Amino acid sequence: MPGVLPEGEPVPADGSLPATATRAVGARGFGVYVHVPFCASRCGYCDFNTYTADELGGGASREGYADTVLAELALAARVLGDAPPPRVDTVFVGGGTPTLLPADDLARILDGIDRAWGLAAAAEVTTEANPESVTPESLKTLRAAGYTRISLGMQSSAPGVLAILDRRHRAGRATEAAREARDAGFDHVNLDLIYGTPGESADDFAASLAQVVAAGVDHVSAYALIVEDGTRLAARMRRGELPYPSDDVAADRYLAAEAALDAAGFSWYEVSNWARTPAGRCRHNLLYWNGGDWWGLGPGAHSHVGGVRWWNVKHPAAYAKRLAAGESPGLAREVLTPDEAHTEDVMLRLRLASGLPLAVLDDAGRAGARRALADGLLDPAGYAAGAAVLTLRGRLLADAVVRDLLP
Repeated sequence: MPGVLPEGEPVPADGSLPATATRAVGARGFGVYVHVPFCASRCGYCDFNTYTADELGGGASREGYADTVLAELALAARVLGDAPPPRVDTVFVGGGTPTLLPADDLARILDGIDRAWGLAAAAEVTTEANPESVTPESLKTLRAAGYTRISLGMQSSAPGVLAILDRRHRAGRATEAAREARDAGFDHVNLDLIYGTPGESADDFAASLAQVVAAGVDHVSAYALIVEDGTRLAARMRRGELPYPSDDVAADRYLAAEAALDAAGFSWYEVSNWARTPAGRCRHNLLYWNGGDWWGLGPGAHSHVGGVRWWNVKHPAAYAKRLAAGESPGLAREVLTPDEAHTEDVMLRLRLASGLPLAVLDDAGRAGARRALADGLLDPAGYAAGAAVLTLRGRLLADAVVRDLLP
């Protein structure tokens, strides 16, 4: 969750939403996101809304965090009380490092969600984790509590790359944790990779991919390194200590990922995500990409219900103070215009292997689609079936294709 929040109109103190927003809650699915903003240390590339113990200051702590989240959940249940959503399809606990909280606290939060709205019988429940923050015992507790999926931040198997990224876990620990999660009974396990880090060689990335495949996971996410302003990594690059990432290298790494994962039986279903089977796809992220509704709990968390998007105050102390006073922690919100909703729909659904229906495009957008098809950026079979589906080359140039499809 990026640390910089947009501007918007104030959120009412009681968190209430316009009647138009709650008219059909969950028509495209309903999920819950829980943000846990704690980290043992700050990675040099990260600009997410996270805090180490030294950065927290007074008024916030890990120990009372679950109760604070449950207080926001009670407020959320009141806001949607007259228009209750269908049962919760997906829950995603992200961060930060959620597994710095005791497993029992994560279990209590999940139980609270179930009590507030009810979990669907086959709900997907994910937690993110750093490899060094879980044990076989904690994983068993999480699985017994109802967590079905875990996403582990591996980033790389190369010690030198991990050092540049300021990652704390030793090389090899991520794949060990993945095996421990499978042994604990997790149905689905994801490993996250970052490619294009300065100093990473093609052999380094190939070794990371090989370790991921050998770990037996059913899902892989791979993202190009992005250098965010204000991070330690950005400062090192400005000082000339490290070179900036290369777009050409990033493209080579992406092609290497596609080749290795495809050979191992994975299929892409979103530009940066691969799964062994349809069941292994992250349903929570698909909810985002397909325009569903979700309530985001926690400091800085974003929510979206019926075309209204809002975000909470960033600092855990300010978040806890508002809830203790019986007020919404919402900082600001925006009501998406039809044009804004269309832009987001194009940007998100085009990234999916299922593609973007050509019918949602205007005349200029359809003309752009024809150009992208002629340039080899869209799949002819998908186009003939009425959808804009990116080719492999199109995935490398996805942002350019989006610009072609929008006014």
